[in-house]
Amino acid sequence: MSTEGVEIFIPGKPQAQVTPEPVKLADNKLELLAPAKNADYGIEAIRHGADAVYIGAPAFGARHTAGNSIADIARLCEFAHRYHAQVFVTVNTILFDSELEDARKLIWDVYEAGADAIIVQDLGLLELDLPPIALHASTQMDNRVPEKVAFLEHVGFSQAVLARELSLSQIRAVAAETNMRLEFFIHGALCVAFSGQCYISEAYTDNRSANRGECSQQCRMPGNLSTRKGEVIATNEHMLSLKDNNQTENLEALIDAGIRSFKIEGRLKDLSYVKNVTAHYRQQLDAIMARRPEFEPSSHGRCSYSFVPDPDKSFNRGKTDYFVHDRKPGIADFRTPKYLGIDVGKVSKIAKDHIVVDSNAEFNNGDGLGFFAKNYEKARLSDDKLTGFRVNRAEGNVLYLKTVPEDLRVDVTLYRNHDQAFEMLLAKESAERLVTINFALAEREQGLALTAFDNHGHSVTVTADFDKQQANDIARNCEGLKKNLGKLGNTDFSLGEIDLGDAAGVFAPASVINNLRRDAVEALSQARIQGYQRPTPWERDDSVRYPQRSMTYLSNVSNQKAKDFYTRHGVVSIRDAYEVRPVKGDAPLMITKHCIRYSYNMCPKEVPGIKADPLQMELGGKEFKLVFDCHKCEMLVVG
Repeated sequence: MSTEGVEIFIPGKPQAQVTPEPVKLADNKLELLAPAKNADYGIEAIRHGADAVYIGAPAFGARHTAGNSIADIARLCEFAHRYHAQVFVTVNTILFDSELEDARKLIWDVYEAGADAIIVQDLGLLELDLPPIALHASTQMDNRVPEKVAFLEHVGFSQAVLARELSLSQIRAVAAETNMRLEFFIHGALCVAFSGQCYISEAYTDNRSANRGECSQQCRMPGNLSTRKGEVIATNEHMLSLKDNNQTENLEALIDAGIRSFKIEGRLKDLSYVKNVTAHYRQQLDAIMARRPEFEPSSHGRCSYSFVPDPDKSFNRGKTDYFVHDRKPGIADFRTPKYLGIDVGKVSKIAKDHIVVDSNAEFNNGDGLGFFAKNYEKARLSDDKLTGFRVNRAEGNVLYLKTVPEDLRVDVTLYRNHDQAFEMLLAKESAERLVTINFALAEREQGLALTAFDNHGHSVTVTADFDKQQANDIARNCEGLKKNLGKLGNTDFSLGEIDLGDAAGVFAPASVINNLRRDAVEALSQARIQGYQRPTPWERDDSVRYPQRSMTYLSNVSNQKAKDFYTRHGVVSIRDAYEVRPVKGDAPLMITKHCIRYSYNMCPKEVPGIKADPLQMELGGKEFKLVFDCHKCEMLVVG
């Protein structure tokens, strides 16, 4: 056999050397965006259905402990682009003047590694010599009003991560004023403050700034609430600890409001969380697109799983859809900031070495269970009141324990926060992602030609010369040809259609067909890689004016380049970021949509006649005043 050559067709790229014209992202493409703690996590996220992943750069990321080498970012990009999935790299802290040059070099390194976009907070970066890489506006920029998002589009951003606090109507208002792709968090931990608007960690924990990736999460600590006169309202409660975000029921409404990128939080979460939660939302979005064919995924390939995705079985603090449908109760769990788990029943009997549970659940050796002690004061528990144990051996509803907790009581509710059987499934290879390949076989004078093509416009043709013979049994010959063409083995492809055409009557040795198939698969793989085009930066309009004339420390301007940027765009008064020059005296150290008055049924708007006494909160040994802006329906935590 001889291979005469390979003909390749790549959609939108008729000649390999031609650089495509910049195009804006199509707004009918839906993007599932998953977290990547490292390259291996990112690869698994893509295998489990992510259209894009976001990963930390070696420095300057909002998760200080989740940085990655340039080599690992390049490895992730190479894998992602096989499926036309994208890789976004976080460079989303505020920067000091001495760091700008290092940040510029890092962004060039990230670009040369193949990254598709950088996620940024500090607009001083726009004053630097950056590579032609797409810019995404981090949620740390506090993107919650149409004017701000529209401005970001004009200065070159192609995607913006909206504030988690927005309602559907507010999202629609933003979408009406921009052509940018809008991104929204749909799952995971919720920061109680508007992102970028919290300085408690910086003020009280040795310069650990949330705007520089080192938040100490003091908001998850227990505290006490009282009036300014000393009347105690709550003690040892986690008043600022929100439940976790879960927008499963709102995905279609978010699409209709204008969201096109659906972001999962969790760059510090474990691998089973990434696999499970990504697979869950992949299935949810695929079901929507099956009903609404006007939308399509932004990457290629279909996923299959060895497990049934269930986000309730991965780390979560309970679930809330937050403010998507406006304010409502139940967004926080004041009992614990830990993973409570799924209610699996009540204790019905306690013996020396085992307990019996009234439950319909199926228990396994190694399960982790938790409970709340009946008497917090007498229980020997940590401040968060939740304690737990592991199941040594499970025999139906009889659970044998190494040590039965002395604070466990009959009728106490048990929560499973570690499902051993489920975790064992996720510890193995748990997903496969394949792109559909189609074959068309044709007879030619010297032998056969095999065309392989996907469903996205990529096509290749390979040929083989051999001494042709006519088949004696055409039906049997067709069966043999299809069988050999369908042997895709350990490739990125699943078999679609096979068209044998006029080659149905040509007998060819199995070795000829196998070689043709292998050559075609390899050629199509290369054509798909060559056909991948990174998004290009949007045009920048330096004449547009910023929507504010003056900026306080809440704007997080921490270097001269950022000041130069805002000055050129019409800002006349710029105060340094809190991290540069802390505010003296009483100042808001957190701005949040979460309202403690509302949570404790003390809101003057909701409870007629209630006295709106000033409140104060003790948290981590520090005293804070709570100031309520009822017009904006926001709470300020003042230090």
